[in-house]
Amino acid sequence: MNQYNNPFNQHDPDRYDIWEMLVKRDIEAFINNDWEEVAGDFIEEGFMGIDARSLSNPDSWNLSFPDLKSYRQFWLDQAANFTGIDWEDDPGEKLYEATTLRDIDISKNSALVHKKFDGAIRKKNGYTERLNWQTLYRCRKIDGQWKIAGFTAFLPHPMGKDVPSRPPVELPENASQHVTAGPYSPVLKINPGQLVVISGQAAINQAGETIGDTIEEQTKLTLENCRKQLESAGSSLDEVFKVNVYLKDISHWPRFNVIYKDYFTKPLPVRAVVETGLLYNFLVEIELWAVRK
Repeated sequence: MNQYNNPFNQHDPDRYDIWEMLVKRDIEAFINNDWEEVAGDFIEEGFMGIDARSLSNPDSWNLSFPDLKSYRQFWLDQAANFTGIDWEDDPGEKLYEATTLRDIDISKNSALVHKKFDGAIRKKNGYTERLNWQTLYRCRKIDGQWKIAGFTAFLPHPMGKDVPSRPPVELPENASQHVTAGPYSPVLKINPGQLVVISGQAAINQAGETIGDTIEEQTKLTLENCRKQLESAGSSLDEVFKVNVYLKDISHWPRFNVIYKDYFTKPLPVRAVVETGLLYNFLVEIELWAVRK
């Protein structure tokens, strides 16, 4: 059983309660894969979460969580992936050891909380999961209870050490393509920290059932499955540089592109699209190459 030692005492009740919320309750809920343990710790109205993507330059940060619903889904996906790993170490104990929360700035009923992670957890397969980032939480006290109003997460720890000398994916200045080209780049220069490659994804749920009868429906679920696989490896659709698309019917290409273009940012990934036979009743299959900074 994990022993949580709150560094603040009852003579500082605000900081004591904030630490209990953002360390003890947060870790226990995560390793239990139970969102309900922390659901009451968030302010839904106006909630916003920013993903710094391990970069010190704010120009590279993303509004990945525009509302609490989007963050809840991310949290559930990450917790399910975490609890599904066969750990050599006690994950709760190692998360606690890696966590530092000392700096809490309070003004009236608002607080800015600095939470840092620096540690590692060993897996039974011999690999180690590194924990190294920091998060700034914005909290408010409502009816006597401190709650999370928003955050800026996955900041480098310490700040400044992970700023790349140049972007990991670049469109060469002289690159060109024909006027009928779709939503893709003709060529990209890659300067990766790590490569992330996922197997072909399709419109299939965890029960192995194909979801969607139209190319639009299947494209959306397929890309959402791609997103989940990338996030499990610490990457995202924003870091994708190469896409291979397999269509059962090439006449679906224009309809596919309508959905596809909303999932990627510039520079758009390079891409190949081919018509081919697919398993079961799949209309589309997608495989991706991405970077992980």
